[in-house]
Amino acid sequence: MSVIVVLIGFSIVVAGGFLIAFLWAVRTGQYDDRHTPSIRMLFDDTQPHDKHIQPPTNGDREHGD
Repeated sequence: MSVIVVLIGFSIVVAGGFLIAFLWAVRTGQYDDRHTPSIRMLFDDTQPHDKHIQPPTNGDREHGD
């Protein structure tokens, strides 16, 4: 029976540690931007000021007629 008391006490200490780590992460801004990381791979790596790469315009699209 005393083993159960030790395990419950240890689990409360571990849960408190996770709670403190979570609160620290929230306060330091780890969860501020939730949208951009999920779509970061869709962004183009080229910069628009590159002279040899021109962004496509509507007239440059090919239509599959």
